[in-house]
Amino acid sequence: MSQFTRRKFLKLTGAATVASSALTFGSFAIGGAAKKVVVVGGGIGGATAAKYLRMMDPSIEVTLIEANKDYYTCFMSNEVLSGERSMDSIHFDYSGLKARGVNIVHDWVTAIDPDKRVVKTKGGQSFPYDRCIVSPGVDFRWETIEGYDAQVAEKIPHAWKAGPQTVTLRKQLEAMKDGGTVLIAPPPNPFRCPPGPYERASQIAHYLKKHKPKSKIIILDPKDKFSKFGLFMDGWKRHYGYGTDNSMITWIDGAGGGKVESVDAKNMTVHAAVESFKADVINIIPAQKAGKIAFDAGLTNDKGWCPIDGKTFESTIHKNIHVIGDSSVAKPLPKSGYAANSEAKVCAAAIVALLGGGNAPQPSWVNTCYSIIAPGDGISVAMVYAYKDGKITKVKGSGGLTPKEFDPEMRAREEQYAHSWFNNITADVFG
Repeated sequence: MSQFTRRKFLKLTGAATVASSALTFGSFAIGGAAKKVVVVGGGIGGATAAKYLRMMDPSIEVTLIEANKDYYTCFMSNEVLSGERSMDSIHFDYSGLKARGVNIVHDWVTAIDPDKRVVKTKGGQSFPYDRCIVSPGVDFRWETIEGYDAQVAEKIPHAWKAGPQTVTLRKQLEAMKDGGTVLIAPPPNPFRCPPGPYERASQIAHYLKKHKPKSKIIILDPKDKFSKFGLFMDGWKRHYGYGTDNSMITWIDGAGGGKVESVDAKNMTVHAAVESFKADVINIIPAQKAGKIAFDAGLTNDKGWCPIDGKTFESTIHKNIHVIGDSSVAKPLPKSGYAANSEAKVCAAAIVALLGGGNAPQPSWVNTCYSIIAPGDGISVAMVYAYKDGKITKVKGSGGLTPKEFDPEMRAREEQYAHSWFNNITADVFG
């Protein structure tokens, strides 16, 4: 990280965690009738919130409602595509949360009644709450690309929700002939994990270079720039010949006609703004919006995201409902797994304080995002955030970006840090 040592960053991130929860552990034991918190969605945000509510105040009755029994992390799923990681390694369940006293319910939430404070499920159950946390992740704006919908996505996967589609995309790469073409279409902003599509291109390129070196990757991008732009470009030049006649990767930006307009699934053809491209494997990542239940519960604005009070993440539309993770409008915090984890802790601390009759503590957040361009070549960006004058703001001088100059020892450490971070955050969320 430039102008900022990792030790200082870790010191600050530790302080951020303490700041968001120091006043809560064991401080708000509630007597009398049990207070009830219902958490909707068991991804990184929801699972973290449920766990930390129980840790901060064991007297709170916490129910986590999640349709799926198995959870696969989106972060590090790109390594599955390159063959550097197994699906089992990104798989988690909810037994750890259950052991902490969280009531786990596997069902679909169909409605949230903000007046009666009740969450209803497809299975016919009703769960009353004092406070509700909604962490629905993202859904897709299928209508933005003609010919692409949820059914077509079974053949032309987005794999932007890790799990079966990750496996499908991996199998397609394995089945592709040497000399084939892989087409990746990233979404417009805002979307989950801003560097993700470009790490994906890197990881797929690593697989192809090793096993199918005559193959090519075309990236059709509606944007003219993306997260960690310079670092990715340099990495692609270093590993995959980017910018040369023999480049494995071709990136076409928005100005160059990279915006995808339609998909012909039958002929495996993508029609972009300027020309059409035929490919052997196509990965379309559609434009995104808040998860479905956020719309059903009336928590979204006209842009399809959930506005919140930055101090508590309580919805500005419905009281006593908090929205965390990718669906929330929390800029400058990114839509990332680490940000969701940090938001969940701040939200849990606020709820514990509010249910105890106190005031929400002064929050702070942290985010780190790692990307692996090739084995031994990791990059990262990090930032600490504070709450000031009613807004979430970046802490000046905190965080940083991996230096542009290539230092093989430092880049190898970045990759090690990435894998260590993965182990730590998943243990923090599900352990």
